[in-house]
Amino acid sequence: MREILGSRSGLPPRRGDDGPALIDAASTFAATWRWPVLPGIAPDPRGPAGCSCPDPACTVPGAHPGDPDLLAATTDARMVRWWWTSRPDAPIVLATGGQAPCAVSLPAVAGARALALLDRRGMRLGPVVAAPHRWAILVKPYSMEQLGELLYAKDFVPGSLRFHGEGGYLALPPSVTGPGEVRWERAPLPGSASPWLPDVEAVVDAVVEVLTRTGVSAPEL
Repeated sequence: MREILGSRSGLPPRRGDDGPALIDAASTFAATWRWPVLPGIAPDPRGPAGCSCPDPACTVPGAHPGDPDLLAATTDARMVRWWWTSRPDAPIVLATGGQAPCAVSLPAVAGARALALLDRRGMRLGPVVAAPHRWAILVKPYSMEQLGELLYAKDFVPGSLRFHGEGGYLALPPSVTGPGEVRWERAPLPGSASPWLPDVEAVVDAVVEVLTRTGVSAPEL
């Protein structure tokens, strides 16, 4: 009842260098799944905070929009192909919200525990993105009002929990960012017209429970 496990499953396969895999993935996200994407700013180990942006306090090196900015995200196949032909190593950044997937992200260790808990409860999961320090569970689009009501009902929401909704973004596989490779922990089913996504309510309870139980609350983890 869940999506295929593992970073080697799903789409697209790696080809030995990131360029072809990135352009194929970006094209699939945009043209097939109708997820708006744009090229992210490149990581740079010599730059401030490991990013090629000028911000010395950058908290998401190589995993955020640069030029163009987030509003340029598109599902236009020709634009996407031009971008990654011009910048073959650029990370793929998803503009979350609207008609696109949203995400709930948490520190990697807690993310693994949350997925195990959801599995034990028999809850169906869609794609899960794994970066070296954080995992993100993709969910159906939600509004800020919907999220606010959901969180208001909680007695406590750990500071390490992040929500990627309208106006947000998330790096997608097979990008390489400052901290390292972004991969699928739960890959989309191969050949999907568009990956199935759970409601945000279906995962927040388990995620908050895991973070509270394990004490993983530092916002920068």
